[in-house]
Amino acid sequence: MATLEQNLQQMLQGAVEDLGCELWGIECQRAGRFMTVRLFIDKEGGVTVDDCADVSRQVSAILDVEDPIADKYNLEVSSPGLDRPLFTLPQFERYIGQDIAVHLRIPVMERRKWQGKLARIENDMVTLIVDGQEQVLVFGNIQKANVVAKF
Repeated sequence: MATLEQNLQQMLQGAVEDLGCELWGIECQRAGRFMTVRLFIDKEGGVTVDDCADVSRQVSAILDVEDPIADKYNLEVSSPGLDRPLFTLPQFERYIGQDIAVHLRIPVMERRKWQGKLARIENDMVTLIVDGQEQVLVFGNIQKANVVAKF
């Protein structure tokens, strides 16, 4: 069964692309009876406030018609930022050689939080270099991952 995020991704991807942006990912967070639906968009040269406003208007119209969310929700549209979340294996592949932070669903070696240099992606395995050692993680066990911003 597909998650709400996967259903929304499929429903909204074409509309976001028609506006010249890439739908980088979607996060849905519940707080009590309310939900926040956060869309991350990206495009060559960066995302502007106008891009976010255009995508928000278009997505709002689609969500009003399709009504895929049963509860009350707030829609947020933004760029992924410097510490961008990573949602898919192809996104991980774009950041090989860079530091990422990973939160796991199920602990590995009694740890749920890992940070290290992304070494490679093989099938559904993500390899990080942590303290000079390779740590192989199953992509399906990754709850959340972000690029670590360097200043």
